[in-house]
Amino acid sequence: MATLNTEPNIPAPDDFYQDLIALHRDLSEGESALVNARLVLLLANHIGDPEVLATAMAAAHADVAAGSAP
Repeated sequence: MATLNTEPNIPAPDDFYQDLIALHRDLSEGESALVNARLVLLLANHIGDPEVLATAMAAAHADVAAGSAP
């Protein structure tokens, strides 16, 4: 059983962020939301561990519910 890694784990986070922003460039709000949803589902499938996914969903929800969304 894996655990959710919340420590920095991306070798070049600024590069990743630029790629993520570029992914949404020239998309409508709806298209951008669809790209996000598809990306989440692809990454969830890659992770595959239901417990890790449940932990990640709970953490994401708690951050938003607590008003600490980025």
